[in-house]
Amino acid sequence: MTKTGTRLRAIAALAVAASLTLALSGCTKLETTSPSSVRGAAGAQAPAGFGTVDCGRVKCIALTFDAGPSEHSARLLDILKEKKVPATFFLLGKRHIDTYPELVRRMADEGHEVASHTWTHKILTDAEPDEIREELERPNKEIERLTGQRPTLMRPPQGRTDDTVHEISRELGLAEVLWSVTAKDYQTNDSDLITERVLKQSSRDGIILLHDIYDGTVPAVPGIIDALKKRGYVLVTVPQLLAPGKAEPGKVYR
Repeated sequence: MTKTGTRLRAIAALAVAASLTLALSGCTKLETTSPSSVRGAAGAQAPAGFGTVDCGRVKCIALTFDAGPSEHSARLLDILKEKKVPATFFLLGKRHIDTYPELVRRMADEGHEVASHTWTHKILTDAEPDEIREELERPNKEIERLTGQRPTLMRPPQGRTDDTVHEISRELGLAEVLWSVTAKDYQTNDSDLITERVLKQSSRDGIILLHDIYDGTVPAVPGIIDALKKRGYVLVTVPQLLAPGKAEPGKVYR
């Protein structure tokens, strides 16, 4: 197995733990905010001229990708461009942002939301406050340097978060985004199975978690998009899903 393959399998093991964490631990007790409640607090409708989507009127769902950029991300961006679908990318720093800076720029240039997944995928609830700040601030600086835009969203590794993470995220101007749909694509390279899992769980205002670092995921994306569109969904970024409301730093959204 290559070094890249070994590293991806290690991330996969962490992701397996993530599913257990969300199912069995404190994440199920988190105070999270739904997209519909954010929109409701801001008003029933998106203001005239806000982008091209009003998720208060149409059935929206957000496609998100963790842990890139990777060698698969250019193909993914080609697919999203062809399908005219925006996505939200929660990027890792070490061996990802610093390895594929041109893809980070391309994501932003093509209208995708570029966000943070920390610098080294460190579990933030196991880290000291200074480590948490470093894990969150370093990718912010690199993304801002590459794109001109500072991230306002982050996704904690394994979805594990707590009051300390909330507080530091608030200081750094970051809202935390979890998910409502997971294909568990770290378990399989079967693109048909990945597609089936996404479609089975998808519902209005959903946030889909995928990883563009695994071999089976990107080939599944065209079928996922086509099937969701056929069901009447409009695919949007996380900020579009919340509009006209906005994610507030230190809060958790799912």
